[in-house]
Amino acid sequence: MTELRTARLTLSPVVEDDAAFVLELLNDPGWIRNIGDRGVRSLQEARAYIRDRFGKTLWLVARDAAGERLGMCGLVQREILDSPDLGYAFLQRHSGQGYATEAAAAVLQHVREVLRLPKLAAIIDPENRASRRVLEKIGFRYVETRDLPDLGASAYFLA
Repeated sequence: MTELRTARLTLSPVVEDDAAFVLELLNDPGWIRNIGDRGVRSLQEARAYIRDRFGKTLWLVARDAAGERLGMCGLVQREILDSPDLGYAFLQRHSGQGYATEAAAAVLQHVREVLRLPKLAAIIDPENRASRRVLEKIGFRYVETRDLPDLGASAYFLA
């Protein structure tokens, strides 16, 4: 998996050594509110979550200057969609600083220029206005809101 870089960020593959950060992120109030409680409460469970769920298409996002871990961004393959889904989540304390937009734009560029995927989806909680703004800034367009299995009502976007 390729490392991605932006002006302020480094996106690198999520590995089991990132378990402490993943545990913190999965239990962050923003993750639980917008993505859902995954029931991961220990380092061992976080390592298993990384092995089982993150595969080779999600990057850990860190601030370049400090190397501080901020969140994750990448591609999720869902059986209910006919294309990969752009997903991102950042610790709540790092919201509002443009990191999600910057990381998502880097992943979208990678999808277009390297992976050459014809279509990329994104799904968000319809109430998550900040996430909607991120998607619109990088060129996604709203398609519809529908009930998706295991996700509830979700706004569906395409790039």
